[in-house]
Amino acid sequence: MRFGFWLPIFGGWLRNVEDENMPPTFDYAKQVIQSAEKWGYDTTLIAELYLNDIKGPEQDALEAWTTAAGLAAVTEKIEIMTAVRPGFHNPAVTAKMAANIDQISGGRFTLNVVSAWWEEEAKQYGGVFTAHDERYERTQEFIDVLKGLWTEETFNYNGKYYELANTKLSPKPVQRPNPVLYAGGESERGKQVISSSCDAYVMHGGTVEEIRTKISDMKNRRAQTGKEALSSFGMAAYVICRDTEEEAQAELERITDVKETSGYAGFKDFTSKSQLEQQIQLQDYSVSNRGLRPNLIGTPEQIAKRIVEYEEAGLGLLLLQFSPQLEEMERFSKQVMPLVEKYNQEKALN
Repeated sequence: MRFGFWLPIFGGWLRNVEDENMPPTFDYAKQVIQSAEKWGYDTTLIAELYLNDIKGPEQDALEAWTTAAGLAAVTEKIEIMTAVRPGFHNPAVTAKMAANIDQISGGRFTLNVVSAWWEEEAKQYGGVFTAHDERYERTQEFIDVLKGLWTEETFNYNGKYYELANTKLSPKPVQRPNPVLYAGGESERGKQVISSSCDAYVMHGGTVEEIRTKISDMKNRRAQTGKEALSSFGMAAYVICRDTEEEAQAELERITDVKETSGYAGFKDFTSKSQLEQQIQLQDYSVSNRGLRPNLIGTPEQIAKRIVEYEEAGLGLLLLQFSPQLEEMERFSKQVMPLVEKYNQEKALN
């Protein structure tokens, strides 16, 4: 299992807790990612939203790409996975920026392709927001342009949304043939695009059985394309690790005491503009990305055993959320990660 974490660019992950002692500043993000490298984390995911989806649209939020470039320069080994939404970006310029950050990082920059869901944000920032399937048509062309510019000496493209003539991109990314393209999606159209054009699949939080089913489905879809297997399957999850199960459940009750604050401003768009496989309730939305659904809640032993179950289901990457970030990431690295390794070793011997 590779252990990743969401970079805290919104000031936290809890919509019902006002102050999580994790300010949305570059200095705090730098402290978190440099500590994570020491603690054994493999990757960080930097979400891309121009409005704060967690604490409310009026609150501070870091911009993803400039943050990624800054962090690439002050880290040495951790993967920096940054979200990109085609409706907000020129694909040729994006390909150039990504290649540059990949050069800065020495080949550690990857992308999480997101087709977007928040209509109000698009209105405020001039993003393109169309019907669901049309967003994926744009995403397909966007990926075509990225890969073409990264791999071809001179690239031409004549699509519905993008046209390029005799375009050159140099230097190319360090990673060949291209920086890893992660993507998540639950609609039929989304899965078609991901299985045919992306490299890895990431999911919202789900139960072990839900994740097992999704992985099996995406493996089958990929096999039908005739391309090599997807490189990894990842899942978002929120961790509550405590010395006793009672303490963990008390914390769960505290953070899911739903108060409909401005942090819920995107809830209607998230549930109506996306084609989701599971119905989302306000309590699920207390933590972003269905993070409570995997139930990584309890003692270190309970959490580690559940992680092993996800490994057995085919999961290879966890994208974790914590609050407060630094303290809980350190706890997880010291109390849970060694147990996962221990349980896997014991399983291998039996």
